[in-house]
Order: sequence, then C-alpha cells, then structure tokens
Amino acid sequence: MPLILVEVSAALLLLSGVADLPRLGGPRATKWVGSLIALIGSALGVAASVWALTQASEASQSISWNLPGGDLDLGLDPLSAFFLVPIFFVGGLGTLYQIGYWDPASHPRNFRAHRFFWGLLQGGLALLVLARNGVAFLFGWEVMALSAFFLISTEDQREEVREAAWVYLVATHVGTLSLFGMFSLLWASTGSFGWGTLDLGGQETWRLWGVFALAIIGFGLKAGLMPLHFWLPGAHANAPSHVSAMLSGVVIKMGIYGLARLLSMIPQPPLSWGGLLLLLGAVSCVGGVLFAIGQHDLKRLLAYHSVENIGIILMGLGLALIGRSTGRRDLLMLGMAGCLLHVWNHGLFKPLLFFGAGAVLHTTQTREMDALGGLAGRMPWTAGLFLVGALSICGLPPFNGFVSELFIYLGFFRGLLTVDGASYPAVALGAPILAIVGALAVACFVKVYGVVFLGSPRSSAVASAQEPPLTMRSAMAPLAVACVGIGVAPFLVARLLEHAVRTWGGESLSPVRAADIEAWVPLGWLTFLGLALILSIGVLFLRFSRVWGRSTARSVTWDCGYAAPTPRMQYTSSSFAKILVDQFSWVLHPKGEQPQIRGFFPTTVKRHSWVEDRVLGEIIHPLAKALERLCARLRPLQQGKLQAYLLYVFIILGILLIWGALGAP
Repeated sequence: MPLILVEVSAALLLLSGVADLPRLGGPRATKWVGSLIALIGSALGVAASVWALTQASEASQSISWNLPGGDLDLGLDPLSAFFLVPIFFVGGLGTLYQIGYWDPASHPRNFRAHRFFWGLLQGGLALLVLARNGVAFLFGWEVMALSAFFLISTEDQREEVREAAWVYLVATHVGTLSLFGMFSLLWASTGSFGWGTLDLGGQETWRLWGVFALAIIGFGLKAGLMPLHFWLPGAHANAPSHVSAMLSGVVIKMGIYGLARLLSMIPQPPLSWGGLLLLLGAVSCVGGVLFAIGQHDLKRLLAYHSVENIGIILMGLGLALIGRSTGRRDLLMLGMAGCLLHVWNHGLFKPLLFFGAGAVLHTTQTREMDALGGLAGRMPWTAGLFLVGALSICGLPPFNGFVSELFIYLGFFRGLLTVDGASYPAVALGAPILAIVGALAVACFVKVYGVVFLGSPRSSAVASAQEPPLTMRSAMAPLAVACVGIGVAPFLVARLLEHAVRTWGGESLSPVRAADIEAWVPLGWLTFLGLALILSIGVLFLRFSRVWGRSTARSVTWDCGYAAPTPRMQYTSSSFAKILVDQFSWVLHPKGEQPQIRGFFPTTVKRHSWVEDRVLGEIIHPLAKALERLCARLRPLQQGKLQAYLLYVFIILGILLIWGALGAP
C-alpha cells in the first residue's frame, strides 16, 4: 500500500503541472488549481513515505515496457522512503511558497511552463528513488535533469541565467554519461541492470575501481562535490528562490542517494573507498565554506554552503563505509545515521534559508548584501525564521544541524577505540576538520545576518521593505519548527534512522540490537540540554522585553568624531570577511579593483572585490574555449555535400576493417 500511495502522489504532482497549461478561468484560478493538486500529492507522499519508514516495510512492482534492459522495476524500502520524505515535504512547501513568490499576474510569460516543469521535477525525483534497475533509474535521472534545467532557465531573458543554465546542462549530461559507463560495467560483470547484491569480489581490480570512479564522477557532479561543484553556485543563485531551495534541499541529494544505493549492494567494499570518500568530503566541506565567506551575493553564498554540507554528508558515508569494510558496526551505524540525518537536516534548514533569501529578494529586488541592512525591524518574521536556519546550518544546539554532526563526531572518536576489531586512529582526523568548518560557518553567518538584517538600510528600497505574502511565510514556518524539533527531540527520528541504516548495512548490522542508535548516542541528554537552552533563551527574552518596554531617554554614545553617522559607515560583507579571505587567499585568489585617490579634492571612487569560482574560471572556461577553437578548425569538413559525407563514412569503415583484421587471431 505505501508503494501504491507514493505512485499516486507522484502522478498527482505530474498532473499539477499539466493542469496549469490550459487557461482555466483566468490567472487566479490557474494558480490555485495546480497548487491544490500539488499540495494534496505532496501531503499524500509524505504520509506514505513515513508509513513505509515506520513499518520498515519493503514492496516491489514490475511493469512491462518496450525499453531494453528489463521491465520497469519499482520498489520501496526504508532507504528509498527516507529520501522520498524531503522530496514531497520540500516540494509541497515550495508549491505553497511560489503562490506568493511566482504568481501568473507578475510572470505571465513563463508561469505555466514553470509550473509544468516544477511538477515534472518532483515526479522524476520520485521515479528515480523508486527505480530498481539501471534503465528506470536513468530514465528518472534524465527527467530530473531536464526539468531542473528548464526551471533554472526560467528567466532566460537574462544573460547570466542562460549561462548558468547551460553550464548546469553540460555538467549534468557529463554526469549522465558517467552513469551510462558505470551501468555498462555493472552489466558486463553481472549480466543485469538490476539493483541487487553485486558480488564483485572476483572481478578484475580495474573493473571494480572503474565502477567506483564513474560513480564518483556521475553522482558527485549531481551532488556538487568539490571540485565537481562548478555548476552549482550559478544555478542556485540565478534560479527562482523556491527552485534554489529544491535544488539544494533535494536535487543534489540524489547524488548521495545514488552513491549510497550502489555501495549498499557491494557486501565487502575495499577499505580505501571509505578513506577516499572521507578525503573528498573533507575537501568539499572546507572548500565550500571558504568560498562562501568571500561571497557578496546572498544566494551564491548559500549555494557554496550546499557544497560544504554535501562534504559533511560524504564524510559520514565514508565513515560508514569504513565500518562496513572492517566489520565495525559502531562506525557503520554512527556514520550512516549521521549521513542520512544530515540529508534530512540540510533538506530543512537550507530551503528555509533560500526561502528567507527569496523573501528579501522579493521585497528589495536585490541579492547584493552590501545593498541591504536593517531588515530585521522591517521584516521581523523573515529575520526570525532566517535566524533559525542560520543557527541550524552552523551546527549549534539546540538545532538539528548539531545532532547529525554529533553522530559523525562520535563516530570519528570511536575510531580510536578497539571495539570488535582493530582501531583506526586516522579516522579521528575528521573531527578537527568538522570543528574548523563549524567555526568558519559561524563566522560566515554572523556576517550574513549582521549585514543583511542588522544595522541601517543602505537604500530607499530596503528602507521601505515589508514582510512577504502570508503563503511565503507559511512555507518557512514548518521548516523552522522541524529544525528545532529534531534538535530538541532527536529520539523522534531515531527509529526511522535505524530502519534506513539497516537497509543500507544489511547483514553487517546483525544482530538487530547492534543497530541501536541509543547505545552510542545520548539522545536523552540531548533532549534535556536542548530544553534547558530553550528555557534559558526564553528567560533572557522576558528579561530584556521588560527593559525594552520601559520609557527611556535617547542620547548619543561616543561617536568617535562622527557626529552624523550614515549607512556608509557600516561594515560591508567584504570588509567583515577581509581578514579570513586574506588568510586563505592562497585558496580563494580574491580579485579586486583598487582605485587611485589623487588630489586634495578627489572625485568619488569605489573599491570592489570579489571571489570567483576557480574551477569554473581557471579550468572549465579555458577548456571550453580550447574545444571551441578545435571545432572551428574542423568546420571546413562540413562541406554540405552528400559526397563528402559518404567519403567520411567509407574512411571510418576502412579504418575499422583494418583494425579488426589486425586484431583477428
């Protein structure tokens, strides 16, 4: 029954996009018909997925079709259900958010196409997670990739949007080609495209590593793993904000799902695979947060934090893989539980942050942090909800980001212990890396919140800002509640995590009692400390509210000689982050324009600095230009004459015949 309900919900989401294509009684009716269908489908999908997780049930279904590679095999197990929950939950809230953010009256040119691809994206994501063979998986993967491309390019009249969309399209199809190669190697080894147990122990080493390397490229490109992240900042920054939330909170997690599903099918993976995932995760999370600190664009900054959090998730997966390779059930459980819980947590606080950034953009028409300021007094609900997301992404208690990172911390520390086997002290090196990333994330979001929401407005548009429509705030509130709920009461999701981890670990977690999260994580103490922190914050709030309520006289403080302060005297995002950017300039390579000030009465000048993505600017763009020059040299071969093309065919056939003759026994 849960599988059937998930299929019905996916069908409703597809129908919601189609329902907006015809004109049904004007823009207002068009907006609400599709939205209502999508909300019903999302609610049904969340309920069915949680049901499957709670019961730890598994179901499968096979549908005949004419595509090669077998029937359309679908299945639902706790691991699939775990990834389905954010698909439907974030997708439903995104539908609610876009009612106020992307209405047909303000966007008549692209509203219907946008809603069609929004429904198609969610349907493709559901098919991808339910797929139980390579052909069905790639079918859902391509539906997801193409619908995301059209959503990113919604405002294709802007040049930067078109460029970001094309970079994404090239990256996602390079990833798809890698997955074609991976499934081909699997078929050559097993004779099937099915998602089943893969005994690759007797295979050649090159084939085993070939499968793993192609999986890292294909799934890593989708996940935004550094240095394969080059498409992500531009796409997240230029897409509509609810699309950015879906990309960051859900779509990039499909790379994690594909990698986790593949690794779950290999009973004895090499130990070096886990170490490599740990290393790649560490590079991604450190690099992501460093590039985030140097950004001035609010949405681009949030995009780089997605790269950071994918690194944290991958470190948990690497730890779990080490536990599986060595028989350390504690490392497996803590690593995989931290990995999966951070998938959920990032799928909560990152959409919340993108929704908040979208609310700021909706009312001020700018993403540049240096043009904002003082929004907390004008948008208190948005500021408060954004603050919850900021504290969560920094991994501070009592919010959800702290819990999932604690799982991974405990796994790193247990690597020092000799439990049911040898100890692995090198694993513990991941703990200081996570600590550094957490400290840098706090510095980054102190900058963001201080520059955007505190201080004084830097423009008239910001000074007249007001709260976004109720539907947008209503979409943000459940995410904030979930961030606090998981942080304060992690025991509520502990059993769901165990069911998903057992599905991934298989026989590695038998007997069942060895898969008990509470045996290694003090969930009760987390709840007690979380409630104590919330109570303390409440007491402080009441205390200060009494002070604020009193009638007080206003007077200037020590003004350092500035009797008439202006917004120009505030810290900007670049000045706030300058120390850290300079400290890591060997990684970031910051650029800037330093004007020369001459004369006793110089004219007005401006200083501008920025941090570009080095992979895109120093590797991808030069390679693309070199390829363009090569293609230009080959252009004379396009004669436009049938005789010339037939000659090319005969030449290639001749080469192949000679090659075959030389290789014949």
